[in-house]
Formats: sequence, C-alpha cells, structure tokens
Amino acid sequence: MLDLTAELGSSKATSRSARVDSSIAPAWQDPARYWPRLTEATAHLTAPVAVIDREALRYNAMDLLVRSGGLPIRVASKSVRVRAVLDAVLKLPGFRGILAFTLAEALWLAETHDDIVLGYPTADRAGIARLLDSETAARRITLMIDDVSQLDLVDSVAAAHRRHEVRVAIDVDASWRSAALGHVGVRRSALYSAGEVAGFAREIVRRPGFRLVGLQLYEAQLAGQPDDAGRDAALIRLVQSRSRNELRERRAAIAAALTDITPLEFLNGGGTGSLEFTGSDESLTEATAGSGLLGGHLFDGYRSFQPAPASAFAFDVVRRPARDIVTVLGGGWIASGPAAASRQPLPVWPQGLGTLPREAAGEVQTPLRGRAAEHLAVGDRVWFRHAKSGEPAERIDAYHLVSGGDVVDELPTYRGEGKAFL
Repeated sequence: MLDLTAELGSSKATSRSARVDSSIAPAWQDPARYWPRLTEATAHLTAPVAVIDREALRYNAMDLLVRSGGLPIRVASKSVRVRAVLDAVLKLPGFRGILAFTLAEALWLAETHDDIVLGYPTADRAGIARLLDSETAARRITLMIDDVSQLDLVDSVAAAHRRHEVRVAIDVDASWRSAALGHVGVRRSALYSAGEVAGFAREIVRRPGFRLVGLQLYEAQLAGQPDDAGRDAALIRLVQSRSRNELRERRAAIAAALTDITPLEFLNGGGTGSLEFTGSDESLTEATAGSGLLGGHLFDGYRSFQPAPASAFAFDVVRRPARDIVTVLGGGWIASGPAAASRQPLPVWPQGLGTLPREAAGEVQTPLRGRAAEHLAVGDRVWFRHAKSGEPAERIDAYHLVSGGDVVDELPTYRGEGKAFL
C-alpha cells in the first residue's frame, strides 16, 4: 500500500525553495546512484518497465504544499491516472479534492471520493444521465461550464423537476490579451471580463435545477510555460510578469462581482508551474496541481522549483547499428501538445544519449546515439523520463513502486484497471 504520511515530520525532502538542510542529498540528485539503483531493483521485470520512486513522490508532494503557501491543493487526476497515488496524496494535510478530466472518470472516482470538480465541459449524454439519476454523484461532482448551451444540454437529458440539482462551476479565460502580442495562453473559455462572468452567473442562479458553487481560472501561460530555458527565457519572464499583474487584478474583480450574486464554495486557480503566484492571490481559495507530483521533464526549465524525477520508464537495448548507436525496443511515448522536441521522452541514463533527428522516438524502436552507447550491450536498460506526468499511464498497466533499492508494490494505472477515459 502506498503511504506518503510516514515520517513527514522528520523528512528533509520538503522543498528547495524552503531552504532545507541540503547536507543530506536525496538519491535523485546523484544520477550515478539513482538510476543504477532503479536498474538493479527492476532487473527481474520485463521491459518496458515503469516505476514510481516513493521518496521522490513524497518530496514532490511536500514541495507543492510549500510552494502554495498554505493554499489547499486540488489534485489534477489527468496528471496522475493512478488511483493509489491519488488516494495517498489526498491523505496528506493540505491536499483537498480532485480535478477530473472526463465525466466518466469523475463518476468512477465518485464511488470513493466526495469532492470532484470536472475540469472541462462535457457533452457525454450517457454520463450526464448517470449523474442526474444518482443523488450521491450529484452531490459529489461539480460540472464545469462556460456557455448557456451546456446548461441546455443537461436539461435536454432530464428536466430540472425530474432530476437532482446539478452543481456547476464557471470556467474563465485566464490568458493575457496583450495589445502587442495578442492572445497569450491557451484557448479555453470565451468568458473573460468581470462583467461577462457576472452576467453568466446571474443566468445560472436564475435557472432551476442548477447551483453555482465555484469558479476556475487556469493560467496556462504561467503554470505550463518554463521560464528558465532557451534563448527566449528573458522575454517569457517579462510576458509572465505582466500577465500576473493583469490576472491578479482581473481575478479580484471577478471574485468581487460574484460575491454580490451568490456565495461560492471555491475559487480555483494555478497549476504546478505557478503555485507561488497562485498561493499569493488573495482572491483564490484553492489551487490545482498534479504534474509536479511525478515530475515530467517539461518542468526542468523553471527557475523557482525543480521536481524530483519520481516517475520514469526503461526500455531494453535490442541491437547496435553502429559503434556509437544502440536501439531500444519501444520509446515513442510522445506527449500531447506542439510536435516539438520538448514532447519527446528524454533519455536520462546512461547519460549522454540522444535520439536521432530524422527518427526521434519511435513506436517500436528508438535509436540512441552518444558515447555511452559504446558501452551498452544487448539486454542493457536505458531510462527515460516522459515530458508530462499522466500520459505514460495510458501505455502501461501498472507502475512498480520503488523504495530504497527494492520494488515494494505494484500500482495499477487507469488502464490497468480497465479504464480508458480519453
């Protein structure tokens, strides 16, 4: 059983930003010790093999709490997709509730969890019917909306007088609309200003069968954009600074406008990459984070924090096309987003290996070039880190939980439990 609560009071693995005693370096800060230890621990397992390091996971969870400054953290299930990890993290003081990514997933998780917010709108009529027919699910799940047509869809499944009341939260565009750069951030809700949000809120509270309970503003341009990598780092920091100033003022105006309309249970913001900012925003009652728990390599380029590589996967060398090239079986676990090098899995051990520009990471085979290849034989293992955190779970049935130098448990993924939500 995965337990992250043991020895929390004496743990040195809390946060770099908290300036803890660094005299006891965690294992992952010494790659020559960390990765060979994982190889030895999993030598009896058939590749591809995926692991979660318990001590690294606990370190990351504590780091998120320190960075949020006491603001409760809702766990983004999309960035985990392992129920044992969700359960263990939610037992830690400071974590509260789940941000789910599909209604089918939320209904499944609601069997054992009582505070689930759906992070995205849904058009799943079958799922909505199940929600409307279950008093427990309707009490535990909050739908995300940003358009009247989404309310109409719910009513088309079952009229207000024939169903349980539906909890809803408003999704608001948290991007920055720059006069010079245009839209900076992701394309989410059409709602932006305090006036637009207040007008939509009034429509919800007037409508029978719905109860407005929350608000979400996810600042992807801050939470998901590294600020310490590449030649554009200085420009990114400038843009993010101006976006933070604008968003803080706009969120305060939106929160004030909604307070005059109806009491809310939560005002949610943030993400792994912007927890310090989120925690300092007095308009918010909670943050969301998830990717920082497992520590995908997209987060290596941030100045304010560096998560431990809590999850990783390994493939076996199956041939040697050249003196400085080895080929592993598999490897093409590409992350969603722009088709860029940053979305490729990152070979991390042995050090000095890289994919070939014309082949990159392949579904069935991945050639790797570097001096380290000269010393690898058929059957040797190469460790990779995924760009993101939750997506590898769609490729495997279980993570092997490693503690110290041993595999101590097997943690089924959603896929391993027979679930494929999106």
